[in-house]
Amino acid sequence: MAGFALEIVTPGKTVYSGQVVSLQAPGSEGSFGILTGHMPLLTSLQIGVLRFAEEGGSEARMAVSGGFAEVGQERVTILAETAERADEIDIVRAESSRQRAEERLASRQQEDVDVDVVRAQVALSRALNRLKVGG
Repeated sequence: MAGFALEIVTPGKTVYSGQVVSLQAPGSEGSFGILTGHMPLLTSLQIGVLRFAEEGGSEARMAVSGGFAEVGQERVTILAETAERADEIDIVRAESSRQRAEERLASRQQEDVDVDVVRAQVALSRALNRLKVGG
């Protein structure tokens, strides 16, 4: 099967650049899949798992925490806030982040809905996603 170019970029670096035959991404409206010849698309991403199959048959998973996907005729570009392969994730650090976020959420007042609560919820989602991919 003919593939397409995939580039995954974060603000700090290009995380991946290569040929793939399929991609599954966590869109803000739900998960979506891309195969060769997909219609052009520009969509936002949410926190979740990015999966792709390389032309050689190997499969990879990455934890992403939001961003955008641009699908062209022969190329897909992922612009992600963060993107980490499973083998790059520090499980101890992710578990610590999860615990801190859960503690912040547990200690808040029921009527408190402020920026700290939203930040804690996002931090918890990111930590759980990293643990899912890395563990």
